[in-house]
Amino acid sequence: MATSKNNNPRDTSFDLSISLQMGRVHRICREAVTAVVEPLGLTQSRWTALVHIDYLNEGVTQLELANSLGIEMPSLTRTLKQLEAQNLIVRRVGETDKRSKNIYFTQAGRDLINRLQMLLLDIKEKLYGSLSQQQMEIIANGLTEIEKNARGLINELSENRVDYDA
Repeated sequence: MATSKNNNPRDTSFDLSISLQMGRVHRICREAVTAVVEPLGLTQSRWTALVHIDYLNEGVTQLELANSLGIEMPSLTRTLKQLEAQNLIVRRVGETDKRSKNIYFTQAGRDLINRLQMLLLDIKEKLYGSLSQQQMEIIANGLTEIEKNARGLINELSENRVDYDA
């Protein structure tokens, strides 16, 4: 059992400061990127979708992209329609599964993702430039461990959930 600053072993208050700070940092960094890429005609949902498509590779299914982004399919579908209207992506029916749609960049989309990646490198330098390589590794490893622990907790809870309707 964790002890608090006053060394009272019964004090089990959960210190949310790290979790709250992670959320705050995530939001402000996302706002900074969105402000920089706004002149490209990209909202936060559009640039994140493009970056994830690029990361996952063209041909990614809509479901894979939704899972990667952590959003529901209706929200993703709306964003993809907007990206199609901007002539940045095309969606094609899957070759192996006709129910799925795969996402590909148009030439304009490829050009834009290249410009976006250059901007993101500049933003990354501005956001992380004052941190040493060792600090970056410590942060990355810590976040990976927290994510792993959170996923484990979620899985454990879902496995132990009782179905009261049965």
